[in-house]
Amino acid sequence: MAFPRLHRLALLFLMAVIAGCVSIPDTGHGRFVARTVELDGMRMPYQVFVPAAAARGPGALPVVLFLHGSGERGNDGFRQTEAGLGPYLRAHAADFPALAVLPQVADGEEWSGRNNRLAIAALDAAIREFGADPKRQYLTGMSMGGYGSWNIALAEPARFAAVVPVCGAVRAPRNERPGLLVEAVAQEADPYMAIARRLENVPLWIFHGARDDVVRPDDDRRLHAAFQAVGARDARYTEYPHGNHNAWDATYADPAMWCWLFAQQR
Repeated sequence: MAFPRLHRLALLFLMAVIAGCVSIPDTGHGRFVARTVELDGMRMPYQVFVPAAAARGPGALPVVLFLHGSGERGNDGFRQTEAGLGPYLRAHAADFPALAVLPQVADGEEWSGRNNRLAIAALDAAIREFGADPKRQYLTGMSMGGYGSWNIALAEPARFAAVVPVCGAVRAPRNERPGLLVEAVAQEADPYMAIARRLENVPLWIFHGARDDVVRPDDDRRLHAAFQAVGARDARYTEYPHGNHNAWDATYADPAMWCWLFAQQR
């Protein structure tokens, strides 16, 4: 049976509306999208920050892998966005120019072994899905994630255009966290020099608070000295004289850091 003309027009209008809803219109702000990655039978939730269209530069997007701290562990797939880089991304949702990948480790676990491999798998999945630039991959992490930044950078020394560890270290800070360390150099007589020799060609900017009583800045000072000793390509160290463990808010709010970071390319 043929529809009356008025009904046909209404149907065409409804179909147009539905078609227009298939692709979400750009709101002028970046947004988080939830994803899950699986590797060797293990699953890890992660969030991807997708920048606003107006914030993107020409060509493929740069991409930042962020590793959270101890307080953001879990399996909710969201808590890792609530401290460190996540709040900065929300505050700059209209103008942050890159993808960001924020994986989450389970309660009681560290950024090591399979968790690091899952984080890289999440990064690779985001690169494929959103068309990121493989030559402009960046790595950063805070506290436990600062340790993880060294672990992943040592495992993938040719991948990242730059690395920004924040209030991390090399050795375990306390006896009750023996697994919180940079595993790849744990047996080295001088782990600081071992890291510096392996990563001397990777641009690095280390941040720490001078008054940090959770993860003391001693290891980062020794790392910086080791990078200087080997004549590293670009190894920077900023220590906030009045800063405590939360060095991440100041670091991610620093325009100079982002300008330097996004200027690096493999």
